[in-house]
Amino acid sequence: MPLYREQGVVLRTHKLGEADRIVTFLTRGRGLLRAVAKGVRRTSSKFGARLEPFMVTDFQCFEGRTLDTVTQAETLGSYGASISSDYERYRAGSVMVETAERLAEGDPTPAFYTLLVGALRTLAAARIPAELVRDGYLLRALAHAGWTPGFVDCVRCGTPGPHTSVAVQLGGVVCENCRPPGVPRLDPGSILLLQALLAGDWDTAVAAPERERGQAAGIVAAYTQWHIERGLRSFSTPRL
Repeated sequence: MPLYREQGVVLRTHKLGEADRIVTFLTRGRGLLRAVAKGVRRTSSKFGARLEPFMVTDFQCFEGRTLDTVTQAETLGSYGASISSDYERYRAGSVMVETAERLAEGDPTPAFYTLLVGALRTLAAARIPAELVRDGYLLRALAHAGWTPGFVDCVRCGTPGPHTSVAVQLGGVVCENCRPPGVPRLDPGSILLLQALLAGDWDTAVAAPERERGQAAGIVAAYTQWHIERGLRSFSTPRL
């Protein structure tokens, strides 16, 4: 049919001509979708603000030969203003939506949509530090993609943990016998933090000190970029 409705998270937008935008959505039923939103850059646009990054929308599209066209949009989750108004939340959100776009290429996966919507809602609420929301989302998104990290037993030989060396290229913690040269040793609390982030245990994550958060963040960033196989631009977003 030429007309259809979908629910989607706005991942990013690009200017098109003088008044239009190309909007990239992560949708519930169609996976990644790029569509034209005509006239949304005009001040008179009725739904331009609903098609900004980090917004969750229910929208209607008209099928086109190359790109579909958005004809209606209603807000389901208004997270853009809260995330964009704070630098740390904006940076974390940018990493999340860029990762979502990379991981969602291919067949539609509703779980990716649901996970991202929940993470953006948590990020916008600003009750949990932005870097923890980001790292928890990244670990769980990678797990949904089939790359669940192991932070308990040795991922090479299965020796029961706890272990404190993390080999990103092997998929998690390793024992001393399996530890490749140069693999970093973390504080025990950092390993517990990684376990908490993967499980969504926010009470444990929020209680972690800065040193452990920093160590865990480095592992999450390295693990994410190892599996995506390309650097994430958002990890190096300059300070505004």
